[in-house]
Amino acid sequence: MKHVTCIEDLRILHRRRVPRAFFSYCDCGSYAEETLRANRDDLKRLHFRQRILVDVSRRSTESVILGEPAAMPMILAPVGLLGMQYGDGEIHACRAAQAAGIPFTQSTMSICSVEDIAAAVDRPFWFQLYVMKDRGFIRELIQRAIAARCSTLVLTVDLQVIGQRHAEIRSGMTVPPRWRLNTLADFATKPGWVLGILRGKRRTFGNIMGHVRDTANLNQLSAWIASQFDPTLSWRDVEWIRSLWPGKLVIKGILDAADAREAEKTGAEAIVVSNHGGRQLDGAPSSITVLPEIADAVGSTMEVIFDGGIRSGQDVMRALALGARSCMIGRAYAYGLGAGGQAGVARAIDIIRNELLTTMALCGVNSIAGINRNVLTA
Repeated sequence: MKHVTCIEDLRILHRRRVPRAFFSYCDCGSYAEETLRANRDDLKRLHFRQRILVDVSRRSTESVILGEPAAMPMILAPVGLLGMQYGDGEIHACRAAQAAGIPFTQSTMSICSVEDIAAAVDRPFWFQLYVMKDRGFIRELIQRAIAARCSTLVLTVDLQVIGQRHAEIRSGMTVPPRWRLNTLADFATKPGWVLGILRGKRRTFGNIMGHVRDTANLNQLSAWIASQFDPTLSWRDVEWIRSLWPGKLVIKGILDAADAREAEKTGAEAIVVSNHGGRQLDGAPSSITVLPEIADAVGSTMEVIFDGGIRSGQDVMRALALGARSCMIGRAYAYGLGAGGQAGVARAIDIIRNELLTTMALCGVNSIAGINRNVLTA
């Protein structure tokens, strides 16, 4: 990792070390990938105001996220199938986040179960929830997250139906992986990945195992998952979740100020301004272009978390300047995980932290609280 200088370096390593199907799952978006590209392009269009002769010797990235101290204003976002990027990937990512002093969020669609992670770390982590048609399963999953001492529930609300991701169809990605002729050649060139996956605790969805009768039957498992995303999901379901969950609640998938105001009424402590990393509604606006309006609408009464396209500390600073209190990163750390496990995730976090500190210095800012729209040019 000593020659890795930026997140793109980790992406290149990830692509070399992980089979094409699972790299594509992480890297690609839905349909024509217009929103995926917009997330990055619109961040790049924001330019900084350089300031000189300001004492920046006391710079600190220390922050507070949902009332808890954090080493920097960043959270590892929920990313499905981390255990297919690297054996026991969710555990490695959680350990890296906790060592760095920031929160980790486990996905419902993870390979390791919530119990696997809880047994492997000594501090609470966040849990992300999809509301599926089987409400009994959801009630049970919430109880499991409570028993695992998860501190925060991240309710993702923008996946009532799934946006088609062409790359996943072309690659024939399956979980667990099918050892077919057209994948064996790819797997054979990734012996480190194969060994790591075989050593991992699981090779299918850990939070679902035991609920579907035959999780070893790939077709049955896939059919159950595909049938469970619920187009009837409404604000009433958010109220139901709130009644079951005793901890902090975050609603993820907000792109409109009117929806942010509705989220505010639920009693949620925070929202995540997010377009699901460009993996759902292609043609939706980039997260950064809608962030200022949403932050102006609800930022004084609830925390606004930003998600969408962050690959650097400069991107974190841009989002904070436009009203976010903290940022989620997804692909950036998933690239690190695929590139080198826990060490790769730690490297991704360090890269972003160091870039943020440098950017603060050159903009004449010493603290996260001091970052506002004045650090950007008009």
